[in-house]
Amino acid sequence: MTATSTSRSANQMWGGRFAEGPNAIMQAINASIGFDKRLYAQDIAGSRAHAAMLAATGILTNKDAEAIGEGLLTVLSEIEAGNFQFRVELEDIHLNVESRLTEIVGEAGKRLHTARSRNDQVAVDFRLWVRDQCDAAVAGLTALMQAFVAQAEAGADWVMPGFTHLQTAQPVTWGHHMMAYVEMFARDRSRFEDARRRMNECPLGAAALAGTGFPIDRHMTAQALGFDRPTANSLDSVSDRDFALEFLAASSICAMHLSRFAEELVIWSSAQFRFVRLSDKWTTGSSIMPQKKNPDAAELLRAKIGRILGATVALFTVMKGLPLTYSKDMQEDKEQVFDAADTLMLGLAAMTGMVADMTANRAQLAAAASSGFSTATDLADWLVRELGLPFREAHHVTGRLVAMAEAKGCDLPDLSLAEMQTAYPGIRDDVFGVLGVENSIRSRMSYGGTAPDQVRAQVARWKALLV
Repeated sequence: MTATSTSRSANQMWGGRFAEGPNAIMQAINASIGFDKRLYAQDIAGSRAHAAMLAATGILTNKDAEAIGEGLLTVLSEIEAGNFQFRVELEDIHLNVESRLTEIVGEAGKRLHTARSRNDQVAVDFRLWVRDQCDAAVAGLTALMQAFVAQAEAGADWVMPGFTHLQTAQPVTWGHHMMAYVEMFARDRSRFEDARRRMNECPLGAAALAGTGFPIDRHMTAQALGFDRPTANSLDSVSDRDFALEFLAASSICAMHLSRFAEELVIWSSAQFRFVRLSDKWTTGSSIMPQKKNPDAAELLRAKIGRILGATVALFTVMKGLPLTYSKDMQEDKEQVFDAADTLMLGLAAMTGMVADMTANRAQLAAAASSGFSTATDLADWLVRELGLPFREAHHVTGRLVAMAEAKGCDLPDLSLAEMQTAYPGIRDDVFGVLGVENSIRSRMSYGGTAPDQVRAQVARWKALLV
């Protein structure tokens, strides 16, 4: 295409205000079709709803509306078949679709843009796309939570060490640890559901910024596109990107949770821990060390938070200084969201696969649960409960016994009663009943505790909720 024909084509879209088209550099910085073509399905759905409404309100003839509706379906089929030629000189998905529609149906295609602007058009397209991504995230999180529940059910009574500061703290169960992530990802799921509810208002019909003088029916287009209602302020309608920011914020928190469990998998699968074995599907070897089995999928997931959080910061930065209403800066919203959504869905799918395939080393978990004086708190609690010591005094007595066991190179249950009585004469023989890890976990029957019966109750609850 010659420079003259490019200019003429562009001017046909912009109107008669411009005598010349953009130069190559301006065209490159201005065009968004390279990425916003991902909105083609939403753009066509919004245009079909708009055309039907224009006919219902008498703004378009039924004949024109029918031609537009059929023509848009033809455009959709061409794009999905890979036969559509996206043109940079037409800037964006809206003008590319409208131009091709006009080639197909003639003059009727030029009437489609009546009573709307690209400002409200992109707002509805993008909102529809983000709404779909919220639904996809909810589905992905549900599958991940089900994988964690299955692990928890299998190991509801398997003992393992619980950690604070990555130091052995108290014994817990494998099932309890798995269910902690169910709760975590449930909050993520609720954030996406909540964001979806809040974004489910339709900006179509706000036009450029002030609404329109045509007798449109915004409730009709909102209903046709699955929205709860139209947006209530035309200025806010075209300038709002809160829905994208909320999606990114929820994605960032979710990615952080994925990263936390990925970190645990990296640690747990190491030769030093041997808590879990990751399947060959999610690990790689070394080019030089034949013994290596690297948890690369977990390590990559641990890093993905950077991309998603970066997208969140980028869009906040774009939006923070914009006056009402639309500014071209807002064209920089989509690439960030597209990349974050792709990264999140890939991460959810990969983590679901790793959790479903991983095998816990029950014997190693149990051996580690008994190390590091993990039942010291149980001993302190026993001193309070059975001997009536104030907790601070019980804490000091237990500390002396831990130091004694450490000096001898043994664990608390290996101390004799006589040795224990040197720290506090009132200690009785039945103290040994609380020092085993199995006794410890069974005693944690408070709601939300690590006792196997509590874990099984939470598993049952979540299995019913995740159906």
